Order: sequence, then C-alpha cells, then structure tokens
Amino acid sequence: MQVFYELTENKNLSLALGYFDGVHLGHQEVIKSAVDYARKNKTKSAVITFKDHPCCYFYRVCPKYILSRQQREEEIAKLGVDFLYELDFDETLAELSAEEYLKNILIKYFSPVAISTGFNHHFGVRKSGNAEFLRQHQNGFKYFEIPPQKMSNEIISSTAIRNYLNKGEIPKANEMLGKNFLITGKVIEGQKLGRKLGFKTANLIYPAEIVNIPFGVYEVKTPYGKGITNFGTRPTISSTKKAVLETHILDFDKNIYGEEIRVEFLNMLRAEQKFNSVDELKKQISQDISKIL
Repeated sequence: MQVFYELTENKNLSLALGYFDGVHLGHQEVIKSAVDYARKNKTKSAVITFKDHPCCYFYRVCPKYILSRQQREEEIAKLGVDFLYELDFDETLAELSAEEYLKNILIKYFSPVAISTGFNHHFGVRKSGNAEFLRQHQNGFKYFEIPPQKMSNEIISSTAIRNYLNKGEIPKANEMLGKNFLITGKVIEGQKLGRKLGFKTANLIYPAEIVNIPFGVYEVKTPYGKGITNFGTRPTISSTKKAVLETHILDFDKNIYGEEIRVEFLNMLRAEQKFNSVDELKKQISQDISKIL
C-alpha cells in the first residue's frame, strides 16, 4: 500500500471515504466494499482520510484516538487497499461545499469509478454532503452506502468503543474492533520496583493521544507471551502523579530495554487499589496471575 500525505492525480479509483479511527468492523465493511469493487473491475482502491480528526480543526481539541496513526495505516493495509491518502484537514478543505469537495477534490484528482462510505458519513460545509447527496450525484461513478453494522443490537461505532474502553470493558471493545485494543511503544527503564517484588516488568509510556482506560490490572498478550499489565500510579509502593504502564510477561526474563513491543489488552482483572503492605501486594499479584493461567 502506498501512502500519500497530499493530493496527487490518481485516476479511475474505487474510493472509501471516512476518518476510520479504530478501523473497527463497521469501517472494515466500508473499506472492503471499495477494495472488492476495485478487484472485480480490474482497477485500484484508495482510502481518503485525514491525518487528524476534523474536530481538531473546528474545535481546536482533538478526540482521544483508538489507534495511533501508524497503527491505523497498518490496519488499513491489511484490508488490501492500494493507496492511502492522509490529508491535512485545513481551512481549504473546511470551507468547501459538498459540491465543491466532490468536483474539485474527488472527481478532479481521482475520477472515481466507485465511492463507498458509511451510512453516517458527512462532508462539506455544515455537513451538507452525505449518503443521499452522493446517491443523487452519481455521475460516472457508482455509490455504495454501507448500512450500520451491529453487535448485540448496538451499532458499532468509534464512540461506543471509546465508551467501553473508558469503562474498562475490554472484551466488548475488542469485539467491535474485530481485534484487540493495543498500545505500542519502546520499553523504558523504570525504577525496577517490579523486580524487587519478584515480578519483573516491561514499562511503556501510555500515549497521550490514545483513549484512556481505567487505572487497574489487565490480562494482556505480548510478542513474548501472555502477561498482566498494571496501569496506574503504584499507590502502594511508589505513588507517582504520572501514570505508568508496567507489564509482567509470564515465564520471560530477557532484557528488552529499547525494544518496541505491542501490548494487546484482553480483559480488565481489577481496579487499581492501595494495599496495606508490600506482602499484601505481592499476594494479590500472584492471585492476578493465577486468573490468566
């Protein structure tokens, strides 16, 4: 998959439009629609999206993202997309009407043979462009509106996934994502407090731009096997204002400082709590580990 950060002429494409934060199961259906049409019609597919969510421009506040930009690119590539355009959402785009965006951006640069969007996709000034607009303006391209995808009668959406993650309901978020929520980062040196407790940990910085999960203990998966992760301020042994992400990988004792790893969250085991003694904490950690064996 080729990635572009500015508009280039690339004609006769099957396009998928959206922000695609999380690339959840609903987003995947939109992107697969564009990819499938391209393959059946012997052309190429492209995703047109933005580096940052449009609300960063309109409200000067960005949402907490489900995926980092790099992770989003990786997930989109897995779906077989040929080209990804991640554009700057600036005043030039923000001031375009729906008609101008269709004519001066989509048609001018891509001459699309097909356009796929979700049922709730909007574009243009005051969100004047939507599924109905594209249906009425099909001229040289086919339009595919992907209906809402549901799970247990709830519409799959980035908002719903953020809410589940905020509440620590990891399995529900993962089910809607179609994959595990994850954090990636370089293993950094900490205070080696886990080693003193008998539970060596790999420490990561929790990305500030990623959606918050509650402080607590989680069942996780890493490239080196299963583990438990504590996310919080370590109130029992070394309380800190800055939250840390500490992962104890089971049956693993190699030095991986400086290595980039993925920590995939499977389940929240318990909320963070302060214990009366270090011995109480060690006993609880052993109980936490026994729950994932």
